[in-house]
Amino acid sequence: MLGLNGTPFQPATLQLTGIPGMNTGQAWIALIFCFLYFISIAGNLSILALVIREPPLHQPMYYFLSMLSLNDLGVSLSTLPTVLATFCFNYRHVDFDACLVQMFFIHTFSFMESGILLAMSFDRFVAICDPLRYSTVLTNSRILAMGLGILAKSFTTLFPFPFLVKRLPFCKGNVLHHSYCLHPDLMKVACGDIHVNNIYGLFVVIFTYGVDSVFILLSYALILRAVLVIASHEQRLKALNTCISHICAVLAFYVPIIAVSMIHRFWKSAPAVVHVMMSNVYLFVPPMLNPIIYSVKTKEIRKGMLKVFHKSQT
Repeated sequence: MLGLNGTPFQPATLQLTGIPGMNTGQAWIALIFCFLYFISIAGNLSILALVIREPPLHQPMYYFLSMLSLNDLGVSLSTLPTVLATFCFNYRHVDFDACLVQMFFIHTFSFMESGILLAMSFDRFVAICDPLRYSTVLTNSRILAMGLGILAKSFTTLFPFPFLVKRLPFCKGNVLHHSYCLHPDLMKVACGDIHVNNIYGLFVVIFTYGVDSVFILLSYALILRAVLVIASHEQRLKALNTCISHICAVLAFYVPIIAVSMIHRFWKSAPAVVHVMMSNVYLFVPPMLNPIIYSVKTKEIRKGMLKVFHKSQT
């Protein structure tokens, strides 16, 4: 896009895109997205309300679960305005600065989720490997400090992103490939020198996803070593069972990220719909699955929900 003097400039608005090749099924797609948002928002709000009102859930494990639910709400609400505008109202334009704000919050909440999952793996490590010191190690003040640390880390590492994009001219059109704004998508329509953006983006990914995933694996290696020395087979299964929900949440978060990276690097000729669908899975599936996973696999959460349900029936 060129200005009056022939120089590249930033567009006033950017055009969002639905799912390629599915223009005739927009109503069904909108219905699916509305269903995903409903499950995600209702499920995570239920987890938060349950932890707040039920005294037996006032424990470190559930405080970390509350952080995860709050973060998942942030992910859902960050994408909701443009996704619903695109699919429900066929309004595909977003202000350039608003797009940068959405990009910042989507990536910030995504990186925060990785940090929260790491904190939850540390919680499981202490609970299994050093149970006698569990309540003294994970005090309320330390849990709060960990949560604030995760927030500060994500905010400070992502804060330069909007400014790095803002400095670039846009000469390859203003059409994005998703119904929301992502940093890699904006780089595809930007021109000029984007090496700084790419290098800093790679640094942030390694510093967050890379480091967090390594420490999560290390935590579970130590947990597995501690569990294997337990003499009773029943006690070993009981200890591992307390980790099942967290393992499922980690897989729901990291598997789509790995799949998106693999497709982007090794299957660049893949149809556009594949890239779009995988990005949607990466953003929409974990916030929807996490409350379901913990409701099904965690006895205390399940009991609390049944208690609330029975009270509402009386």
